[in-house]
Amino acid sequence: MAADPATIAMNPTPSNPRDVLLRVDGLKKTYSAQGRDVEAVRDLTFELVRGELTCIVGPSGSGKTTLLRCISGLLEPTSGSVVLDGAPVKGPPRGMAVVFQEYGRSLFAWMTVRQNVELPLKVQKMSKSERTRLVDQSLESVGLAHSADSYPWQLSGGMQQRVAIARALAYQPQLLLMDEPFASVDAQTRADLEDLVLRVRHQFDVTVLLVTHDIDESIYLSDRVVVLSSPPSTVREELEIPLPRRRDQVTTKELPEFAHLRAHVFRLIKRESGAETPDAHDSSSLATAGEL
Repeated sequence: MAADPATIAMNPTPSNPRDVLLRVDGLKKTYSAQGRDVEAVRDLTFELVRGELTCIVGPSGSGKTTLLRCISGLLEPTSGSVVLDGAPVKGPPRGMAVVFQEYGRSLFAWMTVRQNVELPLKVQKMSKSERTRLVDQSLESVGLAHSADSYPWQLSGGMQQRVAIARALAYQPQLLLMDEPFASVDAQTRADLEDLVLRVRHQFDVTVLLVTHDIDESIYLSDRVVVLSSPPSTVREELEIPLPRRRDQVTTKELPEFAHLRAHVFRLIKRESGAETPDAHDSSSLATAGEL
């Protein structure tokens, strides 16, 4: 069900612009393939301020997922560094949670929704009552309190992704990484999940870094968008998103500034991918920007 626009959370303004939670500095990743080195990421440097929601976009194959895996400690960079809250990331850090695109593969079919959400909490030293409180809170926040005893295979794709988000939130991360989390759901469900992210980001006071191929999504959700170049990747441009803090799927996307930002990002990515840039007045071309 679509969210009431009046209930969509205000994007919180970071309390201190200098309060950097994450710093990626000179990140490079090279793979060995068929006897030769393939440079996926050449030189990525950017910061994430505590309280921000930042989206990463770029041409196909620009290393967005490789970047996220390096940030999460799941992949060791060839050179450069990732620092979370002042500590170098050498492996999956305690203060970080990840929501993957393939939600069906990240949930255990033989466990109930409650058991799936509680699972990562069992490795922590907390009482059962505290685990129960966190699970209940996170399921309530994503609208699944009534489905706690269901199994993932009994739920729709959108509901399964809500379970994955609830599990990440119950973990109480400082930083929530999301790797194209809505790519596998229909358009209406995607819009509902985007609004869900805005609400829970505010409710749980969590910093979010979200990788997406959808330009409209990046503009709608973000405080800032980082545009990657074609591979091997560098940061092509960083854009502040000066839209009103209260976001709505209809009103926000009708704003002239939204259309301007979408067109700007679209042109950057098309230029990087070597495709012809559409004319500024060609509305039929620009209409496809959100599907890139």
